[in-house]
This record gives sequence, structure tokens and C-alpha cells, in this order.
Amino acid sequence: MSVVNRFIKRPPVVSVIRLQGMISSGPRGPLSDEAIGPAIEKAFRKGKPAAVALVINSPGGSPVQSSLIAARIRRLAEEKSVPVYAFVEDAAASGGYWLACAADEIYADRTSVVGSIGVIAASFGAHVLLARQGVERRVHTAGKSKSMMDPFRPEKEEDVERLKGLLDDIHAAFIDHVKGRRGDRLKSDADLFTGEVWLAGKGQALGLIDGIDHVTPFMKAKFGEKVRFRRYGPKRGFFSRFGAMVFGDALAAIEERAAYARLGL
Repeated sequence: MSVVNRFIKRPPVVSVIRLQGMISSGPRGPLSDEAIGPAIEKAFRKGKPAAVALVINSPGGSPVQSSLIAARIRRLAEEKSVPVYAFVEDAAASGGYWLACAADEIYADRTSVVGSIGVIAASFGAHVLLARQGVERRVHTAGKSKSMMDPFRPEKEEDVERLKGLLDDIHAAFIDHVKGRRGDRLKSDADLFTGEVWLAGKGQALGLIDGIDHVTPFMKAKFGEKVRFRRYGPKRGFFSRFGAMVFGDALAAIEERAAYARLGL
């Protein structure tokens, strides 16, 4: 490298991490800590990024994976002293909003959906169908709580209460995370933590986001027209790219479509 080149000021670089889809566990999950973790690590560690941008489009999913991903982002942001900005596309709802709160500031499109600060557990009950077909369910456990909420047995009131306790505890952790990250920007509103969702304008009024903006114009305004972007996301395996996981991917797509439908999207 010549002496002249050494003194040429390089344009700032922004690492852009796409967080897309349902949040679930495992390396093949649409969005999990195991799948996206390496990309997040590289985004913070490669070179010296001026900032990290999270491009989020997620209706939510696993609270554990949401917490793990958000915690990884915060750990690296503090370790590398890099500011983090989130940009919402269609939705940052439930676990998707948990991820958005990992950023120092959150922006969205005017028609983006944000919020859904709540917890849901969904199942089904098939015991009546089994009884009609003459099928007897046999379950043997050591420990009275091992078969809690078995979908093939009648629902028990004590199981429902136990599940509700678990959901309340997860909800409390979610609320603590949002309050800890958004702080005084949050406005007092009775519906803020009820699982309600809002479009970006109302979300901004409530303090859930900081403004209406998109990643490219925002970063150009902040770092100049010559800012460069490095984009990161989970890598799909060879067999997955060529359709070897078609059935699993189809089921995941159905689940994701249902999650977006609950948001009216």
C-alpha cells in the first residue's frame, strides 16, 4: 500500500443485519440465535463499523430465542462501542419488538406494525374426537405435573392456572426488557403492555419507536452520502437451498403466515 493510500479517509461502513420471519429454535429455524448468531458476530467484529442496523420483519415467536438474540446484540454493542439502530419493515411485533428494543433507537415505515407486548400459548384439544373413535389415551408419569396440558386429555383447571403463571412470568420479563431499553421515552398508556399493536405513528406517540424513517436515507443523513453498507443474514445450507427441506419449510411458512394474519397483515 502506498503512503498516499494510507492517508485516504475511507467512507464509514454500516453493518446491516436482516432479522426476518418467525423466531424459533434450532439452526433451521427462520430466525434463531443459533442460525443468526454467527452473522451478528461478524457484523460487529468485521472491520470497524460506524453503526449496526437491524432490519426487522418479524411477527414474533419464541421468547427465549428473542431474549438470546437481543442479549447477543447488546453484549456486542457494548463490547465494541457501536451504536445500534432498528428499522421495522412490515412488523416488529411480540418477539420481533423484543429484538427491536435491542437497538438504541427504533425507526419504522408509516405503515409498519409495532407492539404486541404480550405472551401467547396455543394448543388444541382432541380428547372428544378420540373418544368418539373409541381410542383410549394411556399416560403414566412420575410427578403429577409431567402431563400438563396434554391435548389428548380433558383440560384441567390446575394445569391452566399453572400455564398462566408461566406466561405471566414471561410477560413480566418482556415488560422489564422494554422498559429497560426504552426508559423515559415510553408514555403512560393502559394498553401498552396488553398485547395491543399499533401502526408506526401511534407507536411513536407511545414511545415504542423514535421516528419514521428507512435504513438507507437515515444512514446517509447521519454518515454522509458515501456511507457503505455490509449486509449480513443467516446462511442456508446446501441441501436446504435445493429444496431438501421442502416439507418443513412449508409448515414453517404456514405458521408464519398465520402469525402475520393475527396482525392484520
